[in-house]
Amino acid sequence: MSIRPLHDRVLVKRLDSDNKTPGGIIIPDSAKEKPQEGEVIAVGLGTKQKDGTTTPLDVKKGDKVLLDKWGGKEIKVDGEELLIVQESDILAIVE
Repeated sequence: MSIRPLHDRVLVKRLDSDNKTPGGIIIPDSAKEKPQEGEVIAVGLGTKQKDGTTTPLDVKKGDKVLLDKWGGKEIKVDGEELLIVQESDILAIVE
């Protein structure tokens, strides 16, 4: 299935976090926090302005991003968990 987010929304796949602490302790899934890092899968066309023009988004497909911890809406596409966020919920692009 192909999905294209609308306007200023971005489709993100969360990247897995480590299962171990730096000291070597294994963290069970029930105690893990959701990762705040993800990869951009698709982006909308941009924000519509009052004069009818569209301002493109700063992120693009393939970018690694840091996400707001509580932002976005979780969805399942073809059995894969993805996140739809507004561009304002993206804190930074990891370079």
